[in-house]
Amino acid sequence: MSSSTSTSTPALLRKSGPSVNNPFVNHLSRATISLEYASLRYQFHCPLGMYVIPFVDDLSIWDAVLFIHQGYYTDSILKFRLTFPDNYPERPPTVHFTTDVFHPLISHQDGTFNLAPKFNPWRSAKEHHAHDILYYIKASFKKHALDQIKESDCLNKEAFRRVGWYHDTTSSFAALAIQSSMLSQTASALFDQDHPSMANAKGPPHSLIFRELNREQSSVLRARLGLQAWEDPPQST
Repeated sequence: MSSSTSTSTPALLRKSGPSVNNPFVNHLSRATISLEYASLRYQFHCPLGMYVIPFVDDLSIWDAVLFIHQGYYTDSILKFRLTFPDNYPERPPTVHFTTDVFHPLISHQDGTFNLAPKFNPWRSAKEHHAHDILYYIKASFKKHALDQIKESDCLNKEAFRRVGWYHDTTSSFAALAIQSSMLSQTASALFDQDHPSMANAKGPPHSLIFRELNREQSSVLRARLGLQAWEDPPQST
């Protein structure tokens, strides 16, 4: 990942929950995580354009991908991971992006996403849940959320400065957001598990794996889904 201006870690990130050895607490945490994942099937619990699956051997790790359809990051395909602490829901999960993205709340060093602007303090199961985090992640890429970000919350100061500039001219920030979007769609970012953006991911490889399809495979899947075939692009002369 490219380097960015160093910054102190916001309070919410510093307070990650310690490992808990109490079997009852661990059991309660796992049960809560399981119930919250199951609830994602309910209407309005999982944001549109987002897909989430738990890691096959560890329910405390959720892998997700977000498809963005409007705004500065239009057409971005962004992978990220939620890692729940042993004492969840007393402490929130941490969020790390495994796709490189230029954003004020995302560290260019390790992909950490800062939840503090929305969840400080975290109010555990009384008010805050995993699906609230998912909705905030999606909202953070929209203009109204970018407008409200404070410098003290930023893990990427350079992105914050450019966000400030777009009140006068959108060209600088928009260009870098578009660049992030284009890079997230490249074959290496989508298909290579050893892509540089994946190297800084926390824990095991991301569970959501894209595979490149040939024309025949694509036609079979599109027919199964009831989708029309894409037309071939016009040949240049």
